[in-house]
Amino acid sequence: MNSALMMLVDGRFPAGGHTNSAGVEAAVRLGDVHDDATLERYLVGRLSTTGMVDAAFSAHVAALVDPTEGVLEEIDAEYASRVLSPRLRDASRRFGRQMLRAGATVWSAPMIDTIARSKVAVHQPVVLGALVAASGGTVHDAALLSFHHLSAAVTSAGVRLLGLDPMSVAVVQAAAGEHVDRWADDAAWLALLPVAELPANGGSLTEILAEDHGRWDARLFVA
Repeated sequence: MNSALMMLVDGRFPAGGHTNSAGVEAAVRLGDVHDDATLERYLVGRLSTTGMVDAAFSAHVAALVDPTEGVLEEIDAEYASRVLSPRLRDASRRFGRQMLRAGATVWSAPMIDTIARSKVAVHQPVVLGALVAASGGTVHDAALLSFHHLSAAVTSAGVRLLGLDPMSVAVVQAAAGEHVDRWADDAAWLALLPVAELPANGGSLTEILAEDHGRWDARLFVA
């Protein structure tokens, strides 16, 4: 991983990640996440389902060479079809647009310009894959970064919402990383498949809670 890619790993990069709990806020209210052990269970579950989908799509985009707007919009539509919750689709596009604004000020590449012209192809995994490619990263880098973003969202939300010890939460994230290393290899291989054959893993409770979360009168996170 080159030094430029480290910016995409850094939580201070202004891509809006601090507003994403990856569903933890809703899971906390439900009582499904309430301590280190339940946070770890939640994290591993998300990484192995929606996390694998995001990683595969980011890796797929990172492997493209100067795709047309139509190709990117097809990929974006395939990703959207795997996200059943309208609120999660809207949140993904919001995070994607924020990441695109930040990334386009740092990197210049034809694919970034193509996405910027498109009114549709802005889902966060699509944008992340394009930025990884623009910064000279590999398909594996894209998958690994995608998993990292999800892990960081879940664990930082656990600290902010539950007041968990940041040190113990770091242990949770490191333990999940043992799975991530293997799954990143899988996502990189899956990225070579036609886009329609990329993973469609998901969780019905995640989608249901996302819809409920969007109707709250007050919430700390977008999603």
